[in-house]
Order: sequence, then structure tokens, then C-alpha cells
Amino acid sequence: MTVIDPRLAEHRRVWERKPALRAVYGDYHRRMLNALPEDGRYLEVGSGSGNLRDAKPDADVTTIDILPTPWVDVCADAQTLPFPDETFDGITMLDVLHHIEHPRVFFAEALRVLKPGGRLAMIEPGITPVSWLFYNFLHEEPVDMSADPLGPVEAKPDPDKDPFDSNQGIPTLLFKRQEHRIAFAEAFPGFTLVDRQWLSLFAYPMTGGFKSWSLLSAGAAESLVRLEQHLMPFIGSIMAFRLMVVLEKRKPKRS
Repeated sequence: MTVIDPRLAEHRRVWERKPALRAVYGDYHRRMLNALPEDGRYLEVGSGSGNLRDAKPDADVTTIDILPTPWVDVCADAQTLPFPDETFDGITMLDVLHHIEHPRVFFAEALRVLKPGGRLAMIEPGITPVSWLFYNFLHEEPVDMSADPLGPVEAKPDPDKDPFDSNQGIPTLLFKRQEHRIAFAEAFPGFTLVDRQWLSLFAYPMTGGFKSWSLLSAGAAESLVRLEQHLMPFIGSIMAFRLMVVLEKRKPKRS
């Protein structure tokens, strides 16, 4: 019998009883899947409470998480993916990168298991002036904007690290700060950045995330998500709560 981490079990319970949360996260899942090559073989990294398949039940998705659960296909660390080279057409991850101990190690693994032309789509906490206040004072996970988002070149994962340890600032540092974007491009020339956009203004924080409370119904959440798309160009950089990034593995040049 699989022993489920109580934090994941609670996330699963919250997911099942909060339709507003499912509405917002359903939008995230659809966005990530739509960014991947069509009708390919996909890998979901950090499946957590196991909800991606709800967005596209007929998709060929392999799910992994570092913690074992009955709804995850493979228990594995994202920094040591147990798959052959060039296995997948796409990788998705939602709220995972900022938990990974050594992002540099993970991105090398993602490049290895992706086919040429394959894509990695991720949605993570986005740190803006408004969201920083929420994440820093009202969220249990830390935000350290002074960190090195790639970490040391000779990094080795710690098998005893708590999978819930995190730094919510990592994705924004890596893909919004110019010096770190340059460092990423130099470290991973096999990746091309094809999309980078702010998401989520009101709906996500008003659902309460995986807390027990919510200020929205599912219908209200869906309406707010639609409204946010019209407002994002004007106030996204000031108050967005999410950052979506899509990377593509370069195809070899023809001789």
C-alpha cells in the first residue's frame, strides 16, 4: 500500500472540494498543453495531486513525482529522470521549478529526454510588486530574490532534501532578470525561449490556492480568468501572480 505524504493528501482533498481552484488550474493545464507539439508523448513533472489529465483525458501523458501516490505513474526525482534520451515531445510542470534543488541539473535532464523540436512548458510563481507582498507575507514558501537561480555547475542533488523546500523567486530571476537569462542561454544553448508571459491577476489569489478557503465560485473564477487576459498587457508586470515560460529544444542544423 502506498503511503501518501499528508501534504499531498491534503492538496488532493482541497482540489476535490474547491471548484474555483479547479477552474483556475484547469486554465493553466490547458495553456501548457496547448504550448506543446500536438498529439505527442508528454511528461508531467511534479504531478502532485495528479490533475493534468483532467484537461486532456486522451493525451499520452506519463506523470512523475518525487513522492509516491496511487495517481502518479513513476516516483522519480526531476533531476534524474528515468527515461531514455529523446523520449518525449513535451514536458509540463506546474509549480515545480521553484521546488527543485538544482535547476541546472533538471534543465540538462529535460534537454536529454526531449526530442528535437520538443517543448518544456512551465507555470510558476511570478514575482511582481503586488504578488511579492502576497507571496512574502501571506504564503508559507519563501521568496529570495538574491539567490543564484541556476546554482553551482557541479551541483549534486541531496536525497534527503524535503521536496517541499522552495524559493518562489527562482523562475522570475531565471527568466525575467537579464543577467540570469543570459547565463541560462549560455548554459543551455540547446534550448530556445519561445514564450514568456505573465498570468493571473485576481482569480488565483482569490481562490486561496490550496488553502481551505475560497472567495470565488467556479463560474466567477472562469469569468475573472477571461477578464484578466484583457487587463494583462496593462498591469501584468505590476501585479501578475504567475509566470509562464515555454522552451523548445533546438533541432540539429542540416548540413
